[in-house]
Amino acid sequence: MSVTRFDPPRRRDPAALIIAAGLAVVAGVMLWDSARLADLGGYSGVGPASVPRVVAFGLLGLSVWTAIEALRGDFPQRPRQAPAPVLWIVAGLSAQMMLLHVAGFSIATGILFAFTARAFGKTNLAMTIPLGIGFAFVVWTIFSQLLMLNLPAGPLEHLIFPGA
Repeated sequence: MSVTRFDPPRRRDPAALIIAAGLAVVAGVMLWDSARLADLGGYSGVGPASVPRVVAFGLLGLSVWTAIEALRGDFPQRPRQAPAPVLWIVAGLSAQMMLLHVAGFSIATGILFAFTARAFGKTNLAMTIPLGIGFAFVVWTIFSQLLMLNLPAGPLEHLIFPGA
């Protein structure tokens, strides 16, 4: 005796279709931009437009694959999104952008570090902000003093390196 099992019909995944469309748009922009570059490949055929084209065709392939899987409904059920961690990270990025030229690289990036740590579950901002500022100051020192790259200096950087 055979038993017929009922499998519910698969539904199209609209979020995956949007992702596929986004991948296709990014690939199209990369192809358009690489077409404007001078192809100075010379005898080897590899020039400044070669790598963007390879990446764009890879993205197009991923876009087609994602669209096929979305139409088949083969994606697993996704867990519910928690908006709070995303908002903490967006708030940290916004704070960094607003404070970068006012407070300097170390303080602005330290706040971004602390907000991102908060998004990942580290709730003690009184500990993560100074820790983030310390890490960011080390990064600023390496880039600004050793590599001689120009990063925004604020009061902390001017306190330690007066000529910065």
